[in-house]
Amino acid sequence: MDNIANRQAIPKKRNQTGFIRFIIKHKFYHLLVLPGVIYFLLFHYVPIYGVIIAFKDYNGFGGIQGIWNSPWVGFQNFSNFFNSTYFWRLLSNTFIISFYQLVFGFPAPIILALLLNEIRNNRFKRIVQTITYMPHFLSWVVIAGLMTLLLSNEGVVNHLLSYFNVDRIDFLASTTYFRSILVGSSIWQSIGWGTILYLAAIVNVPQDLYEAATMEGATRWQKAIHITLPSISFVITILFILQMGKIIDQNFEQILNLYNPAVYEVADVFDTFVYRRGIVQGDFAYSAAVGLFKSVVSFILVILANKAVKKMGQEGIW
Repeated sequence: MDNIANRQAIPKKRNQTGFIRFIIKHKFYHLLVLPGVIYFLLFHYVPIYGVIIAFKDYNGFGGIQGIWNSPWVGFQNFSNFFNSTYFWRLLSNTFIISFYQLVFGFPAPIILALLLNEIRNNRFKRIVQTITYMPHFLSWVVIAGLMTLLLSNEGVVNHLLSYFNVDRIDFLASTTYFRSILVGSSIWQSIGWGTILYLAAIVNVPQDLYEAATMEGATRWQKAIHITLPSISFVITILFILQMGKIIDQNFEQILNLYNPAVYEVADVFDTFVYRRGIVQGDFAYSAAVGLFKSVVSFILVILANKAVKKMGQEGIW
């Protein structure tokens, strides 16, 4: 029996020794990763402790001790939210805006990358890239200011409309146009930055494929559809899965800086509601329940998207 125990202990010691050697051998790589690990631990995992207030009647006083001393209410906060008039409005607005973002916003950088790849003048290509990704460095506060100057009732667009004897439209207060403004400004802000990833993937496509297609008489359009797109399909798949995870996690800063009470009906989403209910009104337990529900739905969507792309023959995240 002692021999058997010793034999079982030897592989464990070897595994531990091998793991320590692996850490030492690649210590510089682990040091490079360490700041990112610390960031996620501090700002993404440690705050999970606060999720418990979603199941309590927490009033925001007393700090950590106040969380433990608050009365347990179970799923009462969730029940109140599901039975409220806000639930279906938030759910429908979030999914509708996300659907528009997915349909129009997700393909935009792919299309731009394909077009830039066909440009042979490198100087012009760099100029276009610089112009398109510069808006990424603007905060949504600045972009909201620009949108206000352009689209408000006294903005540039309305001055042009009045010049052609067209009635003025307050676009930012219109339930008809506001979602289109959200999607359009989001594409304008992110299209150039997203294109960088696809251009980097296109650079790695073997040139032999293009040369063989040229000898066969393929046009540029045919090479883009039948060579470029399939070659970068893995990158597209990964980004699509990640986008599905954010489908219920709309750009909080964008909507917060652009919307107003006149368009709550079509623009209010989970994050803006959590901000108003939790930060402004101080109802921390209720807003925590709403945020937790949103996170669970996002997690489910990532799993479903990963399974869907695997069934279509593509490689998923795991």
